Amino acid sequence: MLNTLQTNAGYLEQAKRQRNDPQAQLEAMEVFLGRSGLKVEDLNQLNIIHVTGTKGKGSTCAFTEHILRNYGLKTGFFSSPHLVQVRERIRINGKPISSELFTQHFWRLYHRLEEFQDDSHISMPSYFRFLTLMAFHIFLQEKVDLAVVEVGIGGAYDCTNIIRKPVVCGVSSLGIDHTSLLGDTMEKIAWQKGGIFKPGVPAFTVLQPEGPLAVLRDRAQQISCPLYLCPPLEALEEGWLPLTLGLEGEHQRSNAALALQLARCWLEQRDQFVKSALGSERTDSRPKDIQELKVSRPSIQLQLPLAPVFRPTAHMRRGLRDTEWPGRTQILQRGPLTWYLDGAHTTSSVQACVRWYCQSLKRSKRLSGGPEVHILLFNSTGDRDSAAMLKLLQPCQFDYAVFCPNLAEVSSTGNADQQNFTVTLDQVLLRCLQHQQHWSSLGEKQASSDVWSSPGPEAGGPGSLLLALHPPHQTSTSSLVFSCISHALQWISQGRDPIFQPQSSPRSLLSHPIANSGASILREADAIHVLVTGSLHLVGGVLRLLDPSLSQ
Repeated sequence: MLNTLQTNAGYLEQAKRQRNDPQAQLEAMEVFLGRSGLKVEDLNQLNIIHVTGTKGKGSTCAFTEHILRNYGLKTGFFSSPHLVQVRERIRINGKPISSELFTQHFWRLYHRLEEFQDDSHISMPSYFRFLTLMAFHIFLQEKVDLAVVEVGIGGAYDCTNIIRKPVVCGVSSLGIDHTSLLGDTMEKIAWQKGGIFKPGVPAFTVLQPEGPLAVLRDRAQQISCPLYLCPPLEALEEGWLPLTLGLEGEHQRSNAALALQLARCWLEQRDQFVKSALGSERTDSRPKDIQELKVSRPSIQLQLPLAPVFRPTAHMRRGLRDTEWPGRTQILQRGPLTWYLDGAHTTSSVQACVRWYCQSLKRSKRLSGGPEVHILLFNSTGDRDSAAMLKLLQPCQFDYAVFCPNLAEVSSTGNADQQNFTVTLDQVLLRCLQHQQHWSSLGEKQASSDVWSSPGPEAGGPGSLLLALHPPHQTSTSSLVFSCISHALQWISQGRDPIFQPQSSPRSLLSHPIANSGASILREADAIHVLVTGSLHLVGGVLRLLDPSLSQ
């Protein structure tokens, strides 16, 4: 029933062309909130930390929530998208709510909104709006001490922005994403992100490029929001023990620095926790401008105050160390296979992913010296620049590039958590073939770009495992397109993953000579390294198959 609230693919295209008034959509969210039995003012009880950004906002939220949970506080956490189960989006004390609680609140809210159905009103909000309303109701009923709320898309007109009085706001790293909704420059996107600022509510951001940072500063001044720049994590470690992060990757240090400032500010603002939380900290709250920060951008002169430099408490250290956030710089070691999972889906986040992957490979060099195979499993959706992302991934020198839609199985009817009605099957398969074409043209400029003539004699049918394949050229990687994630994983793992053991493999698995020879190489390899990236939904589908316990 929840999935019926997803926007139909045809309607979505029509809506993009007609471009509704975004302010009116935000006002409609307030109407739905009222119909659900809440006033906007009720949300003030949740002591909200509101976080936006292009990259790392989910990781920042995860760090922040875990830090504050370490203080013995009862936390709520609303995030998106989910990887395996929709209940992941609404968490109490770090754990997805139970099926029983989800069901109870779903029907209570659904029937409440249904009462307003008539010829002149749309009774039901869309999928994301509905889940946002559910999260607010659940957090209030569960009497959380605070709620960490991640923005869905943008900020100014995101449905979470009905929040009027958060305790503190945060903006993680900015980049280019959702251009059809937010704009095609970082400055336009920064304007949208700065829309979550509120009068008198402190906000923090990390180091940004000069233009977007100036936009954030101007937005904050217009709204009368005190905006601070987070010092790098090194400043908080100086003269003290280095901080250990539960999430891998150098880029996570920026997210952790922002999380520390958000948590500390929340503790300061909620004065009942100040004595126990901040008693042992050394702070330096003198205003500093960005030039005083030792960073690689000396040309920036924006006079943005620097957030306090302080010594993280033991609670903060444990929170950062113990944070888990699946699907982001995650490594699964399974026999000869090593799965590197990162939901990077913008060019800048893919750059960070490549750095993390290459560093991880260096650390994992085996002493046996046996043959190793390196595989890219990729998909990208929406209006994202997949060609630019693939170009960044090419230097990793993969032996095979595998593309598939974000469908765990060919038919998702038995798995409601993975269903997506906003696109058609034809659209997602065509997109995969385009990815393959981009990859092949990157590897060999003179090669034919006609992907339509590439399938083997048995490939391409509705039940076929292997939809298309580009043979390797002298300088390019073999590339394959599969119809779903399960089929791609079957070919990659060749039965060698001790947990992912499908009952049978379709004959079309080896329907092309290159697929056949590749299978032999994979079966004999001493180590197989698989980078899964380009889409959080792809990573979620892979995790669902590799770790069945996540579906329980």
